[in-house]
Amino acid sequence: MENQIFCQSCGMPLNGEADFGTNADGTKNQDYCSYCYQSGAFTSDTTMEEMIEVCVPHMSGANSGMSAEEARKRMTQWFPTLKRWKKA
Repeated sequence: MENQIFCQSCGMPLNGEADFGTNADGTKNQDYCSYCYQSGAFTSDTTMEEMIEVCVPHMSGANSGMSAEEARKRMTQWFPTLKRWKKA
């Protein structure tokens, strides 16, 4: 069974090439989703905190019974481990 991979910017599950972002040369980038990364660059200049707020409704909506507060709490713990937000 394959391990699930997630966008290293927004945490969205990446379920195949259609979800992958693109590099500058047009090849698929398996680290980031197509919403966050296109043509070799991030689609928005945002902070991790701003990204979490954008993602809260998506995560709580996709997980029946999860409140916005619980989604925010989980992402606040998880996002610092994602490639885009890791401190060097």
